[in-house]
Amino acid sequence: MNAKIANESSVSEFLLLEFSAVRELQILHFSLFLALYLATVFGNLLIISAIAFDHHLHTPMYFFLMNLAIQDLGAVSVTIPKSIVNSLMNTRHISYSGCVAQVLLFFFFVSSDVSLLTVMAYDRYVAICNPLQYEMVMNRAVCKQMVAGVWVAGILNAVMHTSATFATPFCSNIVNQFFCEIPQLLTLACSNIYLMEIGAIVVSTTFVFGCFVFIVISYVHIFTVVVKLPSIQGRKKAFFTCIPHLVVFSLFCFTGCFAYLRPPSKTTSNGDFAITVMYTIVPPMFNPIIYSMRNKEIKNAVSKLLGLKHSSMNIFSRLILKRLHFSL
Repeated sequence: MNAKIANESSVSEFLLLEFSAVRELQILHFSLFLALYLATVFGNLLIISAIAFDHHLHTPMYFFLMNLAIQDLGAVSVTIPKSIVNSLMNTRHISYSGCVAQVLLFFFFVSSDVSLLTVMAYDRYVAICNPLQYEMVMNRAVCKQMVAGVWVAGILNAVMHTSATFATPFCSNIVNQFFCEIPQLLTLACSNIYLMEIGAIVVSTTFVFGCFVFIVISYVHIFTVVVKLPSIQGRKKAFFTCIPHLVVFSLFCFTGCFAYLRPPSKTTSNGDFAITVMYTIVPPMFNPIIYSMRNKEIKNAVSKLLGLKHSSMNIFSRLILKRLHFSL
């Protein structure tokens, strides 16, 4: 199939980014992405299983955390496996329908992530600022409705972006990224119909900015209450509960917005690739570590699940943090 396609013709498949023509480097990419994917899958499945099988963790905060892990698992499973298979098989191809599915599912999980992180901020706000009303406000029915709303919002946003992106014919089938990323697809458009997707991105950006403002305001109130707590231990627990959430949301949103709001380029640099990895792979991989390493309840549940003693889990946690030079 030719790289350049006549304006009137249709694209039946796309060619994803080729990391290298050297076979050894292709195998290196395969090994690296496979290791990152397996680490992400293992970490998130561990969080999901620990919360599901430990009745002590059947609370709103861990219910939302389990849903976040499910969404992270879905997001990486939509993009990374295809890139891994292509490197192993020495090919770049992805079908048109496969590309549509990637855009739809990836945006569904990413949009749900943003909405759920906002809900988690509200949960922390109620728990810390209005503890006496927490059980009444964040009851089981309300939590299920919130998560259902998150999934519905994700589906609507994904359908909007997918429809707007693929409404235009493409003049080329070369996608300069390791998956069907919307900014790269827009550079292939034959006409200005792609402005529909630009409008959709503006709508989504406005929504994300609104979520960001809501989270910032929530944490201003939270930290105002926390600093007044008489117990040092209570302040530490509150900070360790809230700070990981801020780190995850900030990393995810700033890198994602940078990737989607800058003018699309027809060529991909190492910086473009790094930015894409930062918002597609890094948050799902590090979320289990960020949310569990300083959380005794999660560590206890994981220890029971793996049959480890709590002291062994503490040593394991410290080793990971030291290795990654990651401190909360």
